[in-house]
Amino acid sequence: MHEDDLLDVTTAQNSEASDLAPALGSDEMNNSELDYVSPTLLDYNVEIQSEHLGEIERDDQDDENPSDDLFEHLRITTDKGQSPLRIDKFLTDRMANVSRTKIQNAIHAGAVTVNGQVVKPNFRISPNQIISLVLPSAPSDSSVEPEDMPLNVVYEDEDVMVINKPAGWVVHPGLGNPNGTLVNALAHYFKDRPLPTRDGIPDRPGLVHRIDKDTSGLMLVAKNEYAMQHLANQFFYHTIERRYWALVWGQPKDLEGTIDVNMGRHPMDRSYITTFPDGDEGKRAITHYKVLEPMYYVSLVECRLETGRTHQIRVHMKYLGHPLFQDERYGGHRIVKGTIFTKYKQFVQNSFKVITRQALHAKTIGFEHPRTGEFLRFNSELPEDMTLVLQRWRDYVSARRDLLERGA
Repeated sequence: MHEDDLLDVTTAQNSEASDLAPALGSDEMNNSELDYVSPTLLDYNVEIQSEHLGEIERDDQDDENPSDDLFEHLRITTDKGQSPLRIDKFLTDRMANVSRTKIQNAIHAGAVTVNGQVVKPNFRISPNQIISLVLPSAPSDSSVEPEDMPLNVVYEDEDVMVINKPAGWVVHPGLGNPNGTLVNALAHYFKDRPLPTRDGIPDRPGLVHRIDKDTSGLMLVAKNEYAMQHLANQFFYHTIERRYWALVWGQPKDLEGTIDVNMGRHPMDRSYITTFPDGDEGKRAITHYKVLEPMYYVSLVECRLETGRTHQIRVHMKYLGHPLFQDERYGGHRIVKGTIFTKYKQFVQNSFKVITRQALHAKTIGFEHPRTGEFLRFNSELPEDMTLVLQRWRDYVSARRDLLERGA
C-alpha cells in the first residue's frame, strides 16, 4: 500500500440550498409553468417524504410539541425514467386517499414545490425532481385496523410497554401509510384492550413519543390513561432518558460536547429541518454527544437528547459538520471524509449497500415508572445493519492504522 493512498480529502458539505433544490436543467428553468411565490406567504407546517417512485413515506417525529400533527409533510423524488406528466395527476395517482381537488388546492396555495420552486397544477414533472408537498392531516379514524405484525417486546407490565422498533416501520398511520405501522401492530397485540390516546388523537393509541421510520430502537408505550399522563409529563419536563447511537462522518474536534442550537422547518422547503444559530427562529434544541469510537473517517457517537425535536440528532450532527452515515436527506449519503481514490470510493459504496438508511439507533430509554416511582432503564443491541457497517469500518481502519498514526 502506498502512503498517498491515505491522502485525506474532507468533502465540503453542499449548502442547504443545493441540498434542498438541485439545479434545474435548462429545460426546467425555462418551463413557463413555474410560478414563484414568496415562502412567507405559505401558512403551512407539514411533511411526508419518499425516496422512491410511487412510495409516499411519512416522517415520524420525536417531538414534545404536537402542533405539527395538523399537517402532513411529504417529499417525493421522481424516478430517473419518469416521463412528462402533470404534477396534479402524478400526485393523485400516488395518493389514493387524497382527491385531485385537494391536491390542486394545495398547489394553488403554494404548498407544492418542485426543486424548491412553487408550480402550477399543469406543470409537467421530469426525472430526478424533488417534489415537496404540504397537506392538512386527514381526519383521524378512531378505528385503527389491527394487523398481525411481530412486536419485539422488551418489557411489559400493567402500565407500560417498551418495544424495540425495527428500521423501516412507520410509527402510526398517515397519508400514504394507512396500514403496516406500529400502531396497527399494537391494535392487534392488545385486541379488545383499548390503549389511551394523547392530545385527543385517536389514531395513535398508546404513543407518548415517536421516532423516524428509518431509525431503529426503543420506544415507550402507555397502556392506560394514568400512565399516559405521567409519561407525557416526563417528556414535557425532559426527565426521560433517551440515548441514541449514531455512526457519523469524520471525527468531531471535541470528543464530548453539547449542541444547543434552535431548529425548525426550512422556509423554502417545509419537509426539511434546518438550524437557526442566531436563535431568532425555530425552537430550542439541545443534544449532548460523546464520541465512543473514533475511526478517523467515521465515528460512533452517543447522543443524549435533552429536547426532542423532529430529526434533532440528524440535523444537529449535520450542523456540527458530521452528518449521519447514509443519511440521504441531510447529506450523509455521499463521501464526506476520506480519500479521492477509487478503492476507497468503492469501499464506501459497498458500505452504503450494507445499511440503506441513516445509521441511527435508539439504544437506551429510561423513565420513572408511573405507578411505583422506580426509575427503569432499558438498553438494546445494535441491529444487524449497523453492526455490520461498524465492523467494516473497524477492519478498514485497522488495516491502515500505522499510516493513520503517522499523520497521513
